[in-house]
Amino acid sequence: KSRRTILINVNGLIKINKDLLKLYLVTDRYLCGKLGTIDTVKQAVMGGVTCVQLRDKDCTTNELIRYGKHIKEFLDQNNIPLIVNDNLEAAIQIGASGIHVGQSDMKVSDIRATIGSSMIVGLSCENLEQAKLVDNRDVDYVGISPLFTTPTKHDHSIPIGMQGLSDMIQLLDLPCVAIGGIKVEHCREIFSRGASGVAVISAICGQPSPEMAARRFRNEIKSFEKDPND
Repeated sequence: KSRRTILINVNGLIKINKDLLKLYLVTDRYLCGKLGTIDTVKQAVMGGVTCVQLRDKDCTTNELIRYGKHIKEFLDQNNIPLIVNDNLEAAIQIGASGIHVGQSDMKVSDIRATIGSSMIVGLSCENLEQAKLVDNRDVDYVGISPLFTTPTKHDHSIPIGMQGLSDMIQLLDLPCVAIGGIKVEHCREIFSRGASGVAVISAICGQPSPEMAARRFRNEIKSFEKDPND
C-alpha cells in the first residue's frame, strides 16, 4: 500500500488525511508494561487505531530509531501513519509520517524549514492564546489538551473541558484531536463538538487487552458517524 492515503493534496498543500486522526494512540512504555510498546501498538491497530504517536522521553535517540523502525514497518503494512513525539532526528531517520511537538519543544517553523512538505507536523495547544498563534503553513493538525485531568502527565495545565474544546476548535482552521483523560463514553460529545479525533494513552496502553480497548473506541466512533443525533 502506498502512503498516498496518509498525505493528501489540499489546495496545493500536502496535508494529513484527517480520517486517520479519528482514533489516535499515544504510546507510553510504562503503561505498556510487560506487553511492551511494539506488541501494544500491534494489538491496538488490530482493534482499529488509525494513527500512532511514538512517545518515549526516556530512551536515547538511537533506541527510539531502532524500535520506531519496527513499528513503522508494521504500520506501513496497514497504511497507518507513525508520528514521532518531540524528536526530529528520530522522526527523519525512522522515515515517520510526521512529528508532534508541544509548546516548549522545537519551534514548528524550524521543523517545517527542515522537512519541507514531506512530513506531517502536529502541535499541542493548551489554551486559546496558544491556538491564536498557530500558523496553518507550519502545522497540519492540533492536539488540544488536556481535556480532563490525566494520570499520564503530571505537569499538564488546567483541563479545558468540553466548552474549552469547542472554543478552540472554532478558532482553529485545522483538524483538532482531543487528548487528556478521554474514555469511550466521551467520544460522542467530543466528535459532536467538531473534533477530528480522540487521542488515547491510558485507556488503551496498559489495558488487559489493547485490542479490545481500541475496538470499543472504534465502535463508539462508528456509531456516532452513523447516527450523530442518537
